[in-house]
Amino acid sequence: MTSLRQIEANRHNALKSTGPKTENGKQRSRRNALRHGFTAETVIEPLENPAAYRAFEDAIVAEYLPQTPVEQELVHRLASLFWRLRRATSIETGLLRMQSEILHAFRSSRAGKPADAQGSPWVLAGTAAEIRQNVVCGPDSQPGLHPLDGTHVANGSRDIAISFLRLANLDNDIVDRLSRYEGALWRQLVQALSTLQALKRQ
Repeated sequence: MTSLRQIEANRHNALKSTGPKTENGKQRSRRNALRHGFTAETVIEPLENPAAYRAFEDAIVAEYLPQTPVEQELVHRLASLFWRLRRATSIETGLLRMQSEILHAFRSSRAGKPADAQGSPWVLAGTAAEIRQNVVCGPDSQPGLHPLDGTHVANGSRDIAISFLRLANLDNDIVDRLSRYEGALWRQLVQALSTLQALKRQ
């Protein structure tokens, strides 16, 4: 329980810290809620770095130099939307990377080489039956799903296509949802940009 003496001491100390005194300091202070609010709603800790987001946000603010509170709100919103679009790209890259690790693990096991821990098929989702299928031309020269063999040399773009196909086959809904999420972010971003440009023309 707080004593009367502590309450009085707290009141006395509060009088000493009344916030910023200069006009510049007051202006910066007014933007704190906006800035930290967008950081809180955008950055996912501990998966993402708040300091990296703040540096990214500062670069967007420096690009648009907002003059009014509405412009400031829109510019911070832009930073948030751009960051989340980066995240969508990162998710897509991560999903494809996981599938490519499965493919690499399978090729390593076929060649008699031990796969590393990250590429192990037991670590990542996928079954041996799915991994053994590939998009290549079959005996009738028709493209389709056929077993892998040593005649099909791996290359980057082809492996990405195989990884994407495996991902879509495992759960096509993941790809669709990610695409819809990215499309919604782009629409919001275009709308925010259009509104900001219209304000700046006034």
